[in-house]
Amino acid sequence: MIVVENVIKDNSISKERKMQLKVKILNIDSGGKPVVFLNDKDADELNITASERVIVQAKKKITAIINISQTIEKGFLGATEEIRKLLALKQNSKVSVDIAPFPKSLQFIRNKLSGKKLLYPEIREIVQDLVDGNLSENEISAFVTALHIDKIDLDEATSLSRSMIDTGKTLNINKKIIVDKHSVGGVPGDKTTLLVVPIIASEGFTIPKTSSRAITSVAGTADRAEVLMPVEFTTNKMVQILNKSNGCIVWGGAIELAPADDLFVKAEFSLHIDPLLLPSIMSKKKAGGATHLIVDIPTGRGAKMKTTGEGDLLARDIIELGRRLGIHTHCILTFGEQPIGNSIGPALEAKEALEVLMNQKNVPDLINKACSIAGSMFELLGKKDGFGLAKKILESGKAEQKMRQIIKAQGGDALIKPEDILIGKHLMSVSAKKSGQVLWMENRIIVEIGRAAGAPKDKGAGIVFNKKLGERVEKGELLFTIYAEKSHKLDRVKYILSSRSPIGIGKRSDMLIHKITESPVVDRTFVIDR
Repeated sequence: MIVVENVIKDNSISKERKMQLKVKILNIDSGGKPVVFLNDKDADELNITASERVIVQAKKKITAIINISQTIEKGFLGATEEIRKLLALKQNSKVSVDIAPFPKSLQFIRNKLSGKKLLYPEIREIVQDLVDGNLSENEISAFVTALHIDKIDLDEATSLSRSMIDTGKTLNINKKIIVDKHSVGGVPGDKTTLLVVPIIASEGFTIPKTSSRAITSVAGTADRAEVLMPVEFTTNKMVQILNKSNGCIVWGGAIELAPADDLFVKAEFSLHIDPLLLPSIMSKKKAGGATHLIVDIPTGRGAKMKTTGEGDLLARDIIELGRRLGIHTHCILTFGEQPIGNSIGPALEAKEALEVLMNQKNVPDLINKACSIAGSMFELLGKKDGFGLAKKILESGKAEQKMRQIIKAQGGDALIKPEDILIGKHLMSVSAKKSGQVLWMENRIIVEIGRAAGAPKDKGAGIVFNKKLGERVEKGELLFTIYAEKSHKLDRVKYILSSRSPIGIGKRSDMLIHKITESPVVDRTFVIDR
C-alpha cells in the first residue's frame, strides 16, 4: 500500500525550491516501490543523491526514492509504472519535484542499530513507512539486520505483529470460531494442508487457509493447491468461498493481509536470516481472523529446529504471542528429518494428496502427520480423541468430498482424478550402489535437486522416493526418480548427484558418515517459507 494524498494546500514545500520537470514514461516496474529517475545534473541542482527521497507532485503528490541515471535527459523525470499509475502521468506532462524530509522512522531504525529496544509507536512508524514505500532497500535491510543481531523480544514481536496487522487488510468472517494451521517449514513434501483443511472443514469449522508460494523450497502450499484449483482471490471472493465450503486454500500474496510481511521477507531472503519468524506467522493469522491456531514445528536434522529443546522454546514464544494477540494457540513438534510422504514437487504432491484423500494410497507418515495436526485442532476446540476423529473422517471419504467442494468453490474441476494431473515426462532414476538401510536423508540436497529439475515453476517437476528412513535396500534397487518438464534441467541434477547424495545407506552399526581431507566449504541450510 502506497499512500497518495490529494493536494489542496501545501505550504511545507517552498515554491523557490521546486523543480519543474517533464515526464518520461520508462515502462518498467520497480517491484511495488515508488521510484523515479533523475539526470545527475538535475540531482546536483536539487543537492540530492541516489536513494534519497523527493516529493513528486502533479494533481496529487507522493514521496519517491530516486535513482540517478545519465540516460535520463536533463529536465526530465523518469517515471516507473508505479509512479505513472499513482499520479496518472502522461508522456511529457509536467511535475514538480523537491527534496522530501527524511522519515522519522529512520531515527528509530538507527536506535535499533544501536541496540535500543523499540516501543510500539516507533515500530508502527517503521512499518507504516515500509508499506508506504518511504524506506529504501538498504534501510529495510538495516532494520532486519538489527533485529537479527539484537534478537527481538516478545514485546517487540507483539508490536511488530500489531503494526503489520494495522497496515494491511483484515478478513472479516462472521463466525465465532475461526481455526487455522501453520508450519514453520523446512521439510520438503509437506502437503499436509491439502488434507488438514478438508478434514477440519468437514466437521463444520471455518478454516481460511492462506498459504505461500515457494521461496526456498521445492513447493509452497499455494503451488501444490494451484495444481488442483485457482488460488488467487480478493478478500471478498475468499469470504464467498468460505461461505460455500467452510474452507479454502488461497495464496496469501493476493489478498494483502499484513503486506509488510512480504516486504520484510524479501530483505530476509537476500540476507539469509529470519528474525521476523514469529510476527510474520502471527500477524497473518490474526489478520485472517483466527481464534484458534495449531503451529507445526518440524524438528531434527535438516529442519529449522535442530533439537526438541529449540522447538520447545520456539513453541513457548509462539503460544505467548498468540495469547497477547487473542489467538488460542497450541504447537506440535513433528519429525523433520525426511520429506513428508513419497513425493516432492507441486504436481506430484497434489497427486499424492488426492490419492490419500481418495483412499487409493497408504502413505503412513503423511496420514499420521495430517491427522496429528487436525486432531490437535479438534482437541483445542474441546473434542476428545482428535487423532481418531481425524483418521475416521479421512477414511470415511468425508474429507475427499469436502476437498472437492472446496475445489469447485475455488473454480477448479471437482471431478479431477490423480491421473489427470500432468507430471514431467523426462525421468532420471537413481539406484542404490550398495545394500543396507537408509540411515539418513538430507533435506537440503533433496530441495536443491528438486529445484534444479524445475520445481516449483515447472509444476510437473519433482522427485518420487521409493525408500525412506529405516527401510532395507538391496544393491541396484531403485531409491528415487526425478521428474522434469524440460530434459536439459536433468543435466544440472546430474551435476549435483555427481558430488552429493541426498540419501545415506549403510549398516546401523556404521559410525563413519564421511571423511574430510581438506578445509571444506560448508553450505548452511537456509529455509524461509511462509
